[in-house]
Amino acid sequence: MTRKTRGKRLVPVFVLAAGLVAAACGSSTASSSTSTTGSGGTSAATPLSVEKPPAATLSETGSTLLYPLWNIWAPAYQQKFPQVSINTAGTGSGTGISDAANGTVDIGSSDAYLSHSQLSSDPTLLNIPLAISVQVIAYNLPGMTAHVKLNGTILSEIYQGKITNWNNPAITAMNPGVTMPSMPIVALHRSDGSGDTFIFTQYLSKQNPSGWGNSISYGTTVQWPSVPGALAENGNGGMVSGCKHTPGCIAYVGISYLSQLLGDGLNYGQLQNGNGNFELPTPTAVAAEANYFTAKTPANGTISMVNGPVSGGYPIINYEYAIVNSHQQSASTATAIRSLLEWAISPTYGNSSQYLSQVAFQPLPPQVISQSTKQIAAVK
Repeated sequence: MTRKTRGKRLVPVFVLAAGLVAAACGSSTASSSTSTTGSGGTSAATPLSVEKPPAATLSETGSTLLYPLWNIWAPAYQQKFPQVSINTAGTGSGTGISDAANGTVDIGSSDAYLSHSQLSSDPTLLNIPLAISVQVIAYNLPGMTAHVKLNGTILSEIYQGKITNWNNPAITAMNPGVTMPSMPIVALHRSDGSGDTFIFTQYLSKQNPSGWGNSISYGTTVQWPSVPGALAENGNGGMVSGCKHTPGCIAYVGISYLSQLLGDGLNYGQLQNGNGNFELPTPTAVAAEANYFTAKTPANGTISMVNGPVSGGYPIINYEYAIVNSHQQSASTATAIRSLLEWAISPTYGNSSQYLSQVAFQPLPPQVISQSTKQIAAVK
């Protein structure tokens, strides 16, 4: 396994690079019945009401990718409903899922959907889509301004220790006209149970099924191959900080940390999508990928949105989920949870550009808002 593990304090980042957040999100009108254009690009009337909650204290933990948004959402919701206190924490998606399942928290946040085995063992758990997020592949190559082209096969071979230098022929052949440095690659992965690990390893598995999918597969944790010099980091904040201090590093990072990443002198790559084209995580590319999966999203929200055969689509996106038990111990807690989640997915409130643009997320399409609304209503 890895030679070194470093734990980092999670640092939420709220102001993102303008080029990746422009025109990404929906309406922010004050009406409770609004016409919104979701990632699918179709307008639909989305009448959403937000219940007035009783006095309550709610707890949320999990995804470090969603953590910055919760820290924007929570005070905004409390401004409207000051009788509700909300405690948030970035602990990793795996912890968010397990804490929601065992009742330690009211809401577990996750970039990963519940597996079939989790749904079977905990049939009262819901995974409710809240917004659409993105993952970037970051690297620390001093002086490199190009967005290096990468695909799942190269990344899987880096994480298996088969490609060890940035000027490896496979990388240089994919990047004609770019002078790659003869610098060792240091692969960073998450040490905690992570939805980012879940979607990253899905990408590796789908793009390189024989070299990764059949042997290592995907999950919030995986058995990482033993690679000399590899580093394990805690949370998205740890991935960014670790990469900053490690020239030659490569890391997978949630887009809500993009501003921190760029401020630390790191850059991010163009990824090969399911159609074989290379794309940056622009709003247009993310919306194209999301549009493909909208109609395929089932009622329970459980779907992989990775590596779709989409022209112009960016290949690693995901729904951000609230993991919630549909059977609550008190009616007042259930009402407060419903109210908070109704507010979060409303195009008038939490799913408006006022909030989502700060972390470069995109809003739920109207169809998925409707599905999430039905799941929220099941919390009793």
